[in-house]
Amino acid sequence: MSGGVLLQQLFGSPKPIIGVIHLLPLPTSPRWGGSLQEVIERAEQEATALASGGVDGILVENFFDAPFTKGTVDPAVVSAMSLIVQRIMQMVPQPVGINVLRNDSHSAMAIAACTGAPFIRVNVLTGVVATDQGIIEGTAYELMRYRRALGTHTKVFADVLVKHSQPLSSPNLTLAIHDTIHRGLADAIIVSGWATGQPPSLADLQEARQACGDTPLFIGSGARWDNIGEILPLADGVIVCSSLKRHGQIHQPIDPIRVHQFVEAVHHYSAPKALVSSLEV
Repeated sequence: MSGGVLLQQLFGSPKPIIGVIHLLPLPTSPRWGGSLQEVIERAEQEATALASGGVDGILVENFFDAPFTKGTVDPAVVSAMSLIVQRIMQMVPQPVGINVLRNDSHSAMAIAACTGAPFIRVNVLTGVVATDQGIIEGTAYELMRYRRALGTHTKVFADVLVKHSQPLSSPNLTLAIHDTIHRGLADAIIVSGWATGQPPSLADLQEARQACGDTPLFIGSGARWDNIGEILPLADGVIVCSSLKRHGQIHQPIDPIRVHQFVEAVHHYSAPKALVSSLEV
């Protein structure tokens, strides 16, 4: 299946915008507030803001559970995320994906299989990276066999040379992408900047575009309404959160106005040139 067909089937768009919900701290995390209902209500509000603003997909992350484990999260986190993902899927028509930080791809796949979520994000599918959680090794061997055992067709969107890390295996972007696609069996590739909210360089995007071939390439961080025209032509889609938040501040909730502004910018630069020209007249 070509990348364009995959994205059209999953998101109904050839260039999808995936908005991210950063869940409030979940049970057992250091900043857990004691009320799962509060977490659910915030997630519902943000899902509504993203959906009404026109995104094509939603990704749910346990972002505020930091510091993260490099291994398996607590079962309470899996239970809470399962409830929240199921609730969001009942509320909005957009496809919903899962990222269990820092790299618990097994739990993400399990949640997806049980809820019917069509995709997950995996920060380290192949290779070895040094992170603030320690040394993290790719999970492709176990994950792809687990997907087969579960009998699910959940797609795996994999970061390459992921943010907040330093590669210990291959620092070469092209080689890392080739390994992630052909040896890790990733369904889509994600390239980000060095940290949350930082965009990848144009040079990295150009190299990644060539290395991906027909495999979809997503911008994984740093996309804003004012830079999307420069970076979007090199990618097949964008995963965005920081710039959609109130005042652009990471701890604030999703701002519906900023979502609409971002989506309009993406649609403007994604439109056929003739249509864009007519809109500018």
